[in-house]
Amino acid sequence: MTSDAIALAQRLIRCASVTPHDAGAQDVLADALAALGFTIHRLRFGAAPDGPIDNLFATIGSGRHFAFAGHTDVVPTGDVAAWSVDPFAATLADGRLVGRGAADMKGAIAAFVAAAAGHVGRGTPGRLSLIITGDEEGPATFGTAPMLDWLEGQGLVPDACLVGEPTSAQRLGDTIKIGRRGSLNAWLTIRGAQGHVAYPHRADNPVTRLVAILAALKARLLDDGSDWFDASNLEITDISVGNPATNVIPAQAMARLNIRFNDHHRGADLADWIRATVASQAPSADVEVKISGEAFLTEPGDLSGLVAAAATEVTGTAPDLSTSGGTSDARFIRRLCPVVEFGLVGASMHKTDESVAVADIDALADIYDGVLRRWFA
Repeated sequence: MTSDAIALAQRLIRCASVTPHDAGAQDVLADALAALGFTIHRLRFGAAPDGPIDNLFATIGSGRHFAFAGHTDVVPTGDVAAWSVDPFAATLADGRLVGRGAADMKGAIAAFVAAAAGHVGRGTPGRLSLIITGDEEGPATFGTAPMLDWLEGQGLVPDACLVGEPTSAQRLGDTIKIGRRGSLNAWLTIRGAQGHVAYPHRADNPVTRLVAILAALKARLLDDGSDWFDASNLEITDISVGNPATNVIPAQAMARLNIRFNDHHRGADLADWIRATVASQAPSADVEVKISGEAFLTEPGDLSGLVAAAATEVTGTAPDLSTSGGTSDARFIRRLCPVVEFGLVGASMHKTDESVAVADIDALADIYDGVLRRWFA
C-alpha cells in the first residue's frame, strides 16, 4: 500500500516547480496542511526576472515553537530523453520513487506533513510551523530571507528549526548537518589596451595581468580548517577573453571565482583581500563580489542531540555531525534560531533519474515524528 507520505510526495513531484515557477506545488501542500488544522499564509515576494516567488508559512498551536523548513522548487531536468521515466510522473519502480525533487526535497516535505499529522493527533501543546520557499534552488532573493523578515514582524520567530535537505550520504540517518561553509563569488574584469602582438610595447595585455592576479589568489593558503570545518578553498570557475584573432592583444580579460570559506573568515574580509590583490596588478579593474552566505555552526548540543536520538531510534545507527557540502537556506535561518539539517539520501539529487527509496520516506516521517515528540515532551 502507498502511505500518505508517499502519495503526497508523488502529488508534489507531479508539479513541475522549476525555480521560479510553483506549478501548483504549494497549493498541494497548503491543502494537506489545512486539512490538519494549520493556518496557511501565502507569501509572494519579488518581481521579474527572478520572481515573483511563491512561499508558504503554515502554523498551528501556540507556545514553544518548532519549525520545519524546506523548498518546493526544483532544478531543471536537463535532457528529458536521458531519463528512464517522465521526470514529473513520480514513478514508483523497484521500491523507489523516481522524479525531479524526490530527494531534494519533496520527499522530506511529505515526511514533514506526515509527522505533523502525528503531532496534531497527539494534541500536544506548543506551536509547530512549516517555512516553505519556492526560491532555494535559484538566486534565493525572494524566498526564505524575506519570509524570515515577515516572521519577525509577526512575532512568529521559531525557537528551533530543522531543514529537510537531503543530508544523508550513504544510508538514511547517517549524517546531520550542523553548519555550512560560507560562499563568495567574484567577477574580475581587467582592462588593457588593444594592439598588434608584434608590437607589445604599443599595447597593454590584460591577460598577463589577469594570469598574475589569479596566480596570486591561488597561491595563498587560506587556512588548514577548523574544529568542525574543512579547509577553505578558492576555485577559478571561468576565464574569458573572447579574442578571435591570433595576432591581436585583447583589450579586456575576465575571470570568475568562488571561495567556500569556514569560520576562520568573514566574507567581507575575503572580498577586501580579492580587491587589494587585483588592484596591485590592475588598479583600474572592476571587481564585483557577491557573498551568498557566511559560515555558521550550530554547536553540538540539545537540538542536534534530539535529532540524533530520533534518527537512532528508527535506524539503529547514530548519525555523524557534519558541515560538509554546499549552501542551504539554513544560512538565513541561523540568524533567528538554532538550526540543523536532516533528510533523505542525497546521492541522486540534481541528477538524471533522481530517486529515493520509498521505505526511506516513511522512515524519515517516523524520525521527524520522533523529533517532535522529544521537542514537545
